[in-house]
Amino acid sequence: MSVIILLLGASLVVALFFLTAFIWSVKDGQYEDDYSPAHRILFEDKTDND
Repeated sequence: MSVIILLLGASLVVALFFLTAFIWSVKDGQYEDDYSPAHRILFEDKTDND
């Protein structure tokens, strides 16, 4: 029974770590521009002078 409590505590610590990392990345602006990076390559200006 003590192993289950130990694993439950460890899983809660890991879950809280990932939740904190996610909230930190959202506040840092990691997910602000989710449309243009996927389409930027289609409309990028050419820099070669041919």
